[in-house]
Amino acid sequence: MKYNARQFDLSGLKGISDATLEQHFKLYEGYVSQTNAILERLAEFTKSGKLDEKRVLEFSELKRRLGFEYNGMVLHELYFGNLRKQADREPPSGSAFREAVERTWHGYAKWEADFIGVGKMRGVGWAVCYQDPASGFLCNQWIELHEGNHIAGYTPILVMDVWEHAFMLDYAVKDRPKYIEAFFSNIDWRAVESRLSARRTAAAA
Repeated sequence: MKYNARQFDLSGLKGISDATLEQHFKLYEGYVSQTNAILERLAEFTKSGKLDEKRVLEFSELKRRLGFEYNGMVLHELYFGNLRKQADREPPSGSAFREAVERTWHGYAKWEADFIGVGKMRGVGWAVCYQDPASGFLCNQWIELHEGNHIAGYTPILVMDVWEHAFMLDYAVKDRPKYIEAFFSNIDWRAVESRLSARRTAAAA
């Protein structure tokens, strides 16, 4: 299996410069490259049908590293994929995502405040809105080193990168809230809604 870096046409976003995006795309491409390299090396360990016990430490470290690189690749694809030019600041009334938010949080403003609060947490990481596949309810989660704190089985619906590389060319570190506001000005709510399935949405009704 070999992954290819995806292309995203995001030039001209509000408050997120093309220079930032150019560097961010290169960083993402590095995760794709590292994921492919680790998968290729791991394949060597099972060519004979069994694991060489003399190399078990190397094997273990590669397996651990794969989670970081692979999730770094996927989270960036979800992040870039839920941005677009000329976006609306909020999801439209009556949309499936807004209805799911209102069922879970009893008001869009409460959900947004919680999501923004997660994004402002100290440290570097990601703010992710997940959907529970069993109930259709939504929750917001802090993800630190790509592979940590994910809720098993939950579906990422909205992903915001709050590592400093996502905004430092445009904002001072202390101005992360300004970047978060810029992020909300560029959310592709149609892409977010596409990550909800009809079955999950109906289950929450």
